[in-house]
Amino acid sequence: MKAKIICVVFVLLLFLTVYLSHQANNQKLDNPFLVQRLKETKEKTYYRPTPTPQTIKLVFVGDIMLDRHIRLKAKSQGYDFILANLSSLLTSADLVIGNLEGPITNRPSVSINSLVGGPKNYTFTFEPRVVKFLNNYNIRLVNLGNNHILNFGLAGLKSTQNYLDQAGIDFFGYPPAGEPSFLIKDIRGYKIAFVNYNQFAKSGQEQTLADIEKAKIKADFIILYTHWGLEYQPVANQTITRLAHLFIDQGVDLIIGSHPHVIQNIEEYKGKKIYYSLGNFIFDQYFNSQVKKGLIVKVKINTTTTQANYENYYVKLKTNGQTVLTN
Repeated sequence: MKAKIICVVFVLLLFLTVYLSHQANNQKLDNPFLVQRLKETKEKTYYRPTPTPQTIKLVFVGDIMLDRHIRLKAKSQGYDFILANLSSLLTSADLVIGNLEGPITNRPSVSINSLVGGPKNYTFTFEPRVVKFLNNYNIRLVNLGNNHILNFGLAGLKSTQNYLDQAGIDFFGYPPAGEPSFLIKDIRGYKIAFVNYNQFAKSGQEQTLADIEKAKIKADFIILYTHWGLEYQPVANQTITRLAHLFIDQGVDLIIGSHPHVIQNIEEYKGKKIYYSLGNFIFDQYFNSQVKKGLIVKVKINTTTTQANYENYYVKLKTNGQTVLTN
């Protein structure tokens, strides 16, 4: 008898639970506020907007030397005269990157009117007002890892870093003591690492490989700006080629080369571009047609796919100090 009573009570409780749940659902559906919240929740749950792809535009130029004949021309014509023909191209990018082939100091030039081929002829210093000129043409990131940055010693290097800092121009390749030798630039949320390889630096290869490993942890895209190779040779030798392949195997996405003072060959290795040398950008070498030519590379990086597209622009270095487009 007790078992029957318990069974009847259980059935009644189950029926009552179902009935109350049904009533509660009806009340919820009759409540406009709850209906709207339910609709918003469904939209948030199932709607995933596709991110809008962004394109980062970088422009790379070669060796920048602002002493000797160039310094004299800037004194008479003004610095803007040198790059006036390239203003539209340079300012259309998010950032322009080049190799600063010497220190910025308040010391007087020793190369002007020096003996051609003598030691003073290759000892450079750029006057402090060049930082405004670089900024005017969007050259806001420079490589310091080269064979002329120490022409005025560590004091000249420190002076260079200070002037660049004050002007808001970033640099890599020869950082202040204790800081990383590579730089990561955040451009609209996309992180690009700029690493240097300088063949004239002690343990340069080991340092570069270590920098690449560290950069891979933090960056979306890794660019290696090198100072390497043999001067005035139109094709990179096997040693440099093997080194370039090694760096890409380690994770570099793009290699931009400097130092030979002429344009060298371009290679694609494992889907990555290698520009072995861009040649001169601002320089007063006029002794043959090859040193009077330079290559500018415009790189467009899709931040969603990391796909990079390349546009090549060729320039001529005129004896009046100007650099002008030829295409």
